[in-house]
Amino acid sequence: MLSTKHLLGIKYITREDIELILDTAVQFKEVINRPIKKVPSLRDITVANLFFENSTRTRISFELAEKRLSADTVNFSASSSSVKKGETLLDTVNNILSMKVDMVVMRHPAPGAHVFLSRHIDANIINAGDGTHEHPTQALLDAYSMREAIGNLEGKNIAIFGDILHSRVALSNIFCLKKMGANVRVCGPPTLIPRHIESLGVQVSYDVKDTLQWCDVANILRIQLERQDIKYFPSLREYAQHFGINRELLDSVKKDIVIMHPGPINRGVEITSDVADSKQSIILQQVENGVAVRMAVLYLLAQKRGNELTS
Repeated sequence: MLSTKHLLGIKYITREDIELILDTAVQFKEVINRPIKKVPSLRDITVANLFFENSTRTRISFELAEKRLSADTVNFSASSSSVKKGETLLDTVNNILSMKVDMVVMRHPAPGAHVFLSRHIDANIINAGDGTHEHPTQALLDAYSMREAIGNLEGKNIAIFGDILHSRVALSNIFCLKKMGANVRVCGPPTLIPRHIESLGVQVSYDVKDTLQWCDVANILRIQLERQDIKYFPSLREYAQHFGINRELLDSVKKDIVIMHPGPINRGVEITSDVADSKQSIILQQVENGVAVRMAVLYLLAQKRGNELTS
């Protein structure tokens, strides 16, 4: 049983919670690879997907996970809603909950929006990304994919490359990997590494080749130009030259490294196509594993909800 009724961030859950989610996802991965991919686990549950920011992979992955579990789903897009007319987040969610929704999957541009909501409403809340803060299900599916590729993460060396400063994926990954006992290093231009990030127990490097030599897994993040209000480096071409990961660089390391990327990929910037599409890459496996992991999260939170209602 999970220790919490919400998934607000990796920061708020335990190592035991993480392992329970990953172990449950193993069973659901078997389900989604069967000829009949549906189970009735959430047959009496209604889930509202609230996306106040654009999303493709995460939104589709959650919708598929909900359908595979036989949940009823309501999809909400801020661009075509009363939010445009000035309705508050709390009013929006309360109006949806009055339609007897049990769980809310939400992406929101404001860090902490999910924590705020959890204090005001009764439904289970799953954070599908809040600003530059956290993206817990991405970290969970990344951990699941790493565990599948290299086994137990205890003592393994995991490097996160790229735009650490603006990435909610980076923060959730750091929390998750540290709780799983991995060694974590971040690597990128000094302008894209947050100050005091060492306080989270991670190493910092500005040397891509040295970090590739050190790591078992390279998780490569995209440059988030849409979140950058000033120039953090001269040009994308210069970034690609100094911090991009290409085939020549990877071959020079002379060791087999697992390549990951949460997407969307800026091909030719942080990673070249011959790396992204190589045998070392598990990028497409990450996408497949995302559905199984999100099924596990939905199932376990629904189980927790059922127990609370009957106790």
